[in-house]
Amino acid sequence: MGDVASLLGRIYHAIFLAFVVSAVVLTSPLQAAPFAAIVMDGRTGEVLYEKNADTRLHPASLTKMMTLYVVFQEIEAGRLTLDTKVTVSKYAASQPPSRLGLKPGQKIAVRYLIRAAAIKSANDAASALGDHIGGDHVGFAKRMTRTARQLGMNNTTFKNANGLTAEGHLSTARDMNVLGRHLFYDFPQYYHIFSRRTADAGVAQVANTNSRFLDAYEGADGIKTGYTVAAGFNLTASAHRGKKHVIATVFGGTSTVNRNAKMKELMDIGFGKAPNNVKEQPPVAAAVDDALVAALETGIDEIDAEGGAGKIVRVSGEVKVSPRPKARPSIPAVPDEVVVAMNASIEDALAEATAAPAPEGTLEFQAEAMTMDAAPAAVTALVATEVSEAPFEELLAKDATPTDGEMTLAAADPAATAPAEPGTLEAQAAALEAGAAPLETMVAALPATPPAEAADPTLAAMKPKARPEEVAEVADAQAPLPVDEVMVAEAAPEPELVVTDPGTEVMLADAALPLMGEVTEVETVAGAANLAPPNIELAAATVVAPLPKRQAPIFDAVAAEEAPAEANQEVVVVMSTSGGRHFGVNVGEFPSRYDAEKALLKTALAESATLNDGLRKTTQSGGAWRASFMGLTEEQAELACRRLTARAIPCETVGG
Repeated sequence: MGDVASLLGRIYHAIFLAFVVSAVVLTSPLQAAPFAAIVMDGRTGEVLYEKNADTRLHPASLTKMMTLYVVFQEIEAGRLTLDTKVTVSKYAASQPPSRLGLKPGQKIAVRYLIRAAAIKSANDAASALGDHIGGDHVGFAKRMTRTARQLGMNNTTFKNANGLTAEGHLSTARDMNVLGRHLFYDFPQYYHIFSRRTADAGVAQVANTNSRFLDAYEGADGIKTGYTVAAGFNLTASAHRGKKHVIATVFGGTSTVNRNAKMKELMDIGFGKAPNNVKEQPPVAAAVDDALVAALETGIDEIDAEGGAGKIVRVSGEVKVSPRPKARPSIPAVPDEVVVAMNASIEDALAEATAAPAPEGTLEFQAEAMTMDAAPAAVTALVATEVSEAPFEELLAKDATPTDGEMTLAAADPAATAPAEPGTLEAQAAALEAGAAPLETMVAALPATPPAEAADPTLAAMKPKARPEEVAEVADAQAPLPVDEVMVAEAAPEPELVVTDPGTEVMLADAALPLMGEVTEVETVAGAANLAPPNIELAAATVVAPLPKRQAPIFDAVAAEEAPAEANQEVVVVMSTSGGRHFGVNVGEFPSRYDAEKALLKTALAESATLNDGLRKTTQSGGAWRASFMGLTEEQAELACRRLTARAIPCETVGG
C-alpha cells in the first residue's frame, strides 16, 4: 500500500507541475506575440528599417491614437469643443484597468478625457469619448476603421476605442507608424499632449505611461504605449535631433525595459540613416464630412505645469494681413476762379491775334505798315506828373502859369513870351494856341534841316529821373486824318532832359513809348524858347504813334496756389527694449539654435499682430536653446501669450 500511495503522490505531483508550467507558458509575456518593428523618416515617410511590419497583430492601447485622432477631427469640425461635457455611459464606466475611475452618468469635460486617454491610457476615458461621438462603441469603431482607410492604414480593423483584446481588433506596425506621423502633422496644436509627464484629468492627477522613454532618450517627444497579454509591450515613439525627425513602432516587446531598449536601437538606426537636408513632405490629412471652421480653443495643457516637456512648435507661415500700401500722392486742384481768368485771357489774346487788319487810310493801318517795315518812328511824348482829363486842345489853351496838379508846357524863362521867329517850334506852338494854323501850314513851316547847336554842358551833366509809371491818355477822339496829310519827322537820337521850372525835370519819352488812346487830331508840341538845349533835335509837330507788337504773354499771370504739404507717410519702426519695453515671451526650448530660430520665425509669421515689435532672441542654457521675443510691453507680452495659447503654442511671459 505504501508503494501505491507513493506512486499516486508522484502522479499527482507531476500533474500539478504540468498545470503550473502550462499556466506560466500561456500567461508569460515572453510568448505574447511575435516581434514586429519599423522605422520611418518623419519628414518624408521614407522607411529606414522594418521587420514583420505588415503582420496583423494586437495593437493594444496604441488604438487610443486613432480614438484621439477622431476626437481632434470633431473639434476642428466645430462639432465638439474642449469644454464640451460628456456623460459617461455604463459601458465606458465598466471598462477594466487602466482606468480613470469614472462613474455612470458622470459629466466630465472633453479636455480631461483627452488627457486621461493620452497620458494615463485610461480605458474608461477613451470609451466615454467614443460613445459620445459614435453613439456606442460599435458605431465609433466603424468610424475609426473608416478613418484608418482614408489614412492608408489598409491592414487595420478596430472593434473598440480603447484597444482591449477583441476578435478582429488588429493592426500592423506600419499602420501604427503611419497614424503616429499623421497625428504629428495633422494636429500639431494638440500633439504636445503626448510628451506631458503629468496632467490634471479633472478627477485625478495622472502620470504618463511613457515617461521612462521620454526621459531616457534625447529628443523624444511621444507618442503612445500599449500593453495586453495578447499584444505584449507595444510603443510608437517620435524624436527630433537637429534637422532630423524619426518615428518608430515596436510590437511584441517582452517588458517595458525590453521594449524601451528595442526602441532605442531602432531610433539610433533611424538617425544614422536619415539625411540632414530633405524636402519635407507632410502626409494628406483624412477628410471630415460636413466639416465646419472651428474657433481655436485653449490648449489641452497648461503651459508651465510641473513635469511638462519641451513642445514641438509648428505654425503656418501663411500671411493673414497684407502690408498697408502707401497713399497715392494727391495733385492740388486749381481754383475755379484761376481757371476762368486763364480762359478769359487766352480768349482775348486769340481774338487780338485773329482780328482783321485795319482799313487802308486809317492811322491804325499806317502804324501796322510802319511796324512791318521796321521804319524809324519819331515819337515825342508829353509826360507830366498830373494830367487833366480835359481834351488835348483845352490843355494847350490853358494859361502858361503852372497851377497845382498841372504842369505847363510853357518855359519858365522870360524870353519865352517874346515873339518867336517864323519856322521855329515856338512859332508853331503859338500858332496852334491861337488856332490859326492848319496842319499843312505847320508842316511847311518846319525847317528842312534843324540847326546844329552845341550841347549845353550844364544839362549834359544832369542825370535824368526815372520814367513816370503813368502816361497821359488822349480823350475825345475824332475822325482820323487821311494818310497823305500825316507827316512824321525824324526822331531824336536819344531822350534828353527838359527843364521847365527850377527844381522840376521832365523826361522826353522814348521814341518807342506808345501813346495810349486813339489819335484823332494833329498833335503839336509847343515849347518855350529855352525848352531844350541847342543840340536837341525836336520831332515834328505831328505825332503818330505806331501800334507796337504785343509783348505781354497771351494770358494774365496766375498766382499759383501753394501746394498742400504732403501727408506724413506711415513709418514702421522696430522699437528697442527701452522705454518700458522690458517684457518678452518665451515659446519653448529646442535642441539646437537652428530649431530655436526656425520656431521664432514661424511664430512671428503666425502672430505678427502682437510680435512684430519684438526682438527675436535665442539663448543657450543647460544644453538647450531657449527661443524668446524680447522688447515688448507688458500688455503686448500678455496679449501675445493669450493668442499663442489659443493656438496651443507654448508661451510664457518673461521680464518685468
